[in-house]
Amino acid sequence: MTRIYMPVYAGDLLRNLDLVGSLSALAMVVVALSYLLFLTGAARSAARGGARVDASSRSAKDADVRALQIVVLMPCLNEESVIGPSVSRLLTDPSPELSVLVIDDGSDDATSEIVRALDDPRVALLRRDPPDARQGKGEALNQAVTVVRERYRELDPEQVIVGVVDADGHLDPSAWQILRDAFATRDIGAVQLGVRISNRSASLLARMQDIEFVTFTAIYQQGRRRLGSVGMGGNAQFVRLSALDALGTKPWTRSLTEDFDLGIRLNGTRWVNEYRGEAAVHQEGVTSLRRLVRQRTRWFQGNLQARALLGFVARELRGRARADTLWQVLSPYLLLAGSLLPASFLLMLVLFGMNLAWGVPQSWAWAPSAYLLAFGPSYLYALVYWRRVRQEGTGPLRCIAWCHVFVVYGLLSGIYGWRALARELVGRSGWAKTAREAARAPGALVGQAAAEAGA
Repeated sequence: MTRIYMPVYAGDLLRNLDLVGSLSALAMVVVALSYLLFLTGAARSAARGGARVDASSRSAKDADVRALQIVVLMPCLNEESVIGPSVSRLLTDPSPELSVLVIDDGSDDATSEIVRALDDPRVALLRRDPPDARQGKGEALNQAVTVVRERYRELDPEQVIVGVVDADGHLDPSAWQILRDAFATRDIGAVQLGVRISNRSASLLARMQDIEFVTFTAIYQQGRRRLGSVGMGGNAQFVRLSALDALGTKPWTRSLTEDFDLGIRLNGTRWVNEYRGEAAVHQEGVTSLRRLVRQRTRWFQGNLQARALLGFVARELRGRARADTLWQVLSPYLLLAGSLLPASFLLMLVLFGMNLAWGVPQSWAWAPSAYLLAFGPSYLYALVYWRRVRQEGTGPLRCIAWCHVFVVYGLLSGIYGWRALARELVGRSGWAKTAREAARAPGALVGQAAAEAGA
């Protein structure tokens, strides 16, 4: 008798748990899809309307563009493998109004020596040593902006643009003109460019990161142009010095995602954040799952830390910008709750399998709806991504296949999300950069060969 009734009892329990999980899953999926579709509509509207333009400020466009001084901050730590070529690529634009300030945050390799050897007067080096070094990217940027303020103290801070580009980043050649055109509108305080993964063809994991950045920027950032809630990324953000000044002497926070904080706080000033996806910064993607989880754990923990800005958002932002920013700040907690949905689905599969084993007739009517709920958004992602990569010879069917994998890739948030929450609860918030996977730079190899020859 025990063998007869125990499975029935277990089946009832699983059915009840499955019902609760299914209803919760349905509610969360509906909310997430509604938000996605809302931003998709806003993105289409923003694309039709174009960038926000103040006609009175456009009258002085030519003079403004010529007067703009762009200084790129490049924070780095042990970047000898990429720093030389990265700086050289930035300076292919011959404009004397463009300069690069490399922030060596306590490297113990040849990073500083490579920068000092670059033969271009537009390159400068800010060397940070212990105990000030390695206190986070925000602290390094805050010290660098103090140097920028001193260097350009005779200029109108509205005419000084401060950019942040990672040590492995390189910009599309059109980026500089797009930035100058964007900042010709006087109320634009910050511009975020698109992001692409340079080694996207090297592995499926790198491809997933490229899809992630492309779909995020094409849908979310474009839609937020309409809502007034465009965010800043850690790579290829450009901000007027006067907008940074509006945030105080130290505009960047000590958060693990100082870029996310900066974008929110800028949206609370009189300045407008703009997104220009016509040009992108190309950066290296992670091809190791273990290193990806470590990187995303840091990012997720930084987003958890943004809860400190909830009061600021409620006080300083208005209307749709406030509502969307509250969603952004609270979304990590929604993702944590959503990470339980796969467990509910697995529970349903277990119940289904048990019933099949016991010879109970089963209906497959749930399968199409489950597929559409799980993978329906992948077709939208595939369309957006294909429009970006079709010039590379990639077909739509391949994009659809990739974006089905991308949905599964998104489940990784359940791993690094809970890991980040655990670190936050125990007070572990140390900042650690992700090591590069690129080969050592030719300049570094030449220097090493010369040293070995001299020995």
